[in-house]
This record gives sequence, structure tokens and C-alpha cells, in this order.
Amino acid sequence: MEPLLVVDDLHTLFTSPGGDVTAVNGVSFEIKPGETVGVVGESGSGKSQTFMSILGLLAANGVATGSARFNGQELIGASNKDLNKVRGRAIGIVFQDPMTSLNPYLTIGRQLTEMLMVHRNTSAKDARYAAAQALSTVGLPGPSAQLSRYAHELSGGMRQRVMIAMALIADPQLLIADEPTTALDVTVQAQILELLRNIGRDRQRSIILISHDFGVVAGLADRILVMYAGTIVEEGPAADVFQSPRHPYTQALMACTRGLDPESNEAPNPELPTGHLPTIPGQPPDLRRLPMGCAFQPRCSQARARCLLSAPESYPVGDERRSSCFLEREGMAPSLVPSP
Repeated sequence: MEPLLVVDDLHTLFTSPGGDVTAVNGVSFEIKPGETVGVVGESGSGKSQTFMSILGLLAANGVATGSARFNGQELIGASNKDLNKVRGRAIGIVFQDPMTSLNPYLTIGRQLTEMLMVHRNTSAKDARYAAAQALSTVGLPGPSAQLSRYAHELSGGMRQRVMIAMALIADPQLLIADEPTTALDVTVQAQILELLRNIGRDRQRSIILISHDFGVVAGLADRILVMYAGTIVEEGPAADVFQSPRHPYTQALMACTRGLDPESNEAPNPELPTGHLPTIPGQPPDLRRLPMGCAFQPRCSQARARCLLSAPESYPVGDERRSSCFLEREGMAPSLVPSP
């Protein structure tokens, strides 16, 4: 099966008065049709900027180089005219803050119908009917009545459902959900994740789920990409990554996830007692001045002298798995982070 999206050696650089910021540093991966991929890492790890680069949505001071081919079409360096044929139509996006992503001056119906009228050349009457159907699909009660409402009249969970409806209304092949459960309570969060699961299963659409929380992608992703300091440090099938994380950063992230059972890839139980919650020492690196060697070594309990001198490559770990740690090169799996 041919990949839907192929990203090769993607770099993203932002110029700033304080120095150049390398937000994405040599990222490569593939997304298959019908696959759900979880992209996990702390804030500032490059998750969102990777996909903003692919879609040509960088800030004015950002430049992306490398390659990103969607259905064989190169997106990096493409014109806005060509990108507009892909964005919304073939690739739908759910941004992490629906309150700021939705236009406060336009009704929900106007924003939904505009998607179809622009991307599918649909008549206003048919677009309005399709908009109500889309709201019904994402579980909003009284969908026809919701069309005349504004964003501020909806709860956070309802706004997020509207964003998902907007992303799906043009029936894209790929849905990118960027932190879709941010600022939602646990119950609504579970509903949104269940909605995304149903979309992937029923529509057979590819989904990229971006999150800082392993608990959010557990039970939903087929495959996991773990990012740190603009690079992918570990990737592999979700069940394998959850059961036996290889990179020290992945191990540390999983240890910090409340109620996550490392023996399964089920979502965490928020009702479990937490006890002492481990944390990763230190802070993510300043992307203007990355440390020498492995970017994670200042925070890694397993760092050795060689980790300070050069950055590790991405080494294969059995079938369909890779990890960027020198211990993999030596055939030694990094040891699990001990419990405090």
C-alpha cells in the first residue's frame, strides 16, 4: 500500500532577534491510508510546527525545507494556490484552541457552509443541509438550530465538535488533530477521543493526533512518533511502544503519565490514585542553542560521555521500530526509568 503522506528530512527555521530557532530538525516519516498516528512530546518539541510546515501555515519568519509529498504532490515550497487545493479539501485540520480558531463574528453555519462552497463549489442550500448533517455526525444536539449560533454561545466541548465538523465536512483523506482535548474536562475529553476513533474506523480516514500526553493517544493510535527538540527520537507500533519504550525520553514521559499501564495501550484511568507523580528533571532545551551531542543528554539519567560529543542516529529496533539512542547501536536496550 502506497503511503498517503511521505515526509523526508524536514527542517523548519525561524529567524528572531535572539537568534535562529530550529523548530524541526531533520524529521522523516510516512502516514499510511487509514492509519492513526500519535505524535507525542512536550511543548516546544516541534510537533505542531512539523505539520504547520507541511501545510504552509508557518509564521512569516519561518522557512521550511526538505520534502513532504501528499499523494505524490510536493507541498514544501508549493504556491498558496496549490496548497489551498489541499488544505481543507484533502487534509482537514482541528486546531488546539477552538475559541480562537472559530471566527467570533460569523455564525457556525456560515463558517461550515463556506468550507463546502469554497472547496466543493456546493450551492448555499446544499451546503447548509450538509453543515447540519456534519454537526449531527459529531454529536451536537439540535444541529439545525446550532447553525445560527456563535462560538461564544457554545461550551468548550461543543466548540471542539464544531471544529471537527469543519475539518470533516469536505471529506478529507487525512485529518490532523492538534491537541484536540486541551482545556476540556475528563468526560468531554473521552467523548472527543471516542469521536475521533469512530471517524478513523467508520470513514477509514488517516488521522494524525498531536498531543503532549501519552494517555490521550493510548488506545487510539496505531503507531507512535515521539518528538524531542525538533527530532523524532522513537517511533513504532503503538502496542510495542507502550509495552516496551526504548528511548530514555519515551520512558520518562510514560512514567509521568498518571494511571497509564505500560503493559497495555489502554487509556489511563483518571480515578486511579496518583501517589507521587514522577517528573523529568530539567527543562526542554533552548532551540536557539541546542546542547552538544544528544539533545536529551542534560536530562537523561543514562547519559554517557559519548552522548555529550555527538548526536545519535535513528537505529532500527526490530521490525517497524526505531530509536535515537547510542545504547541501541550497541545492542543494549536503555533500562526503564526507575520509580522514585
